[in-house]
Amino acid sequence: MSESKFSKNLIKLRCETCKMVNYYSRKNKKLVERKLAYKKFCKHCRKHTAHKEAKR
Repeated sequence: MSESKFSKNLIKLRCETCKMVNYYSRKNKKLVERKLAYKKFCKHCRKHTAHKEAKR
């Protein structure tokens, strides 16, 4: 079975403080070459922390 076109663009967002994967997002890898970074709420730390793109 072939892979979905959406699953190729799926990336994990990992908390920089506790290193837990809390979010998933999509990225156009042809246009965006840098790693994504957002400030999002971490349910493990219970505060807003930096979430950066993790390896697959």
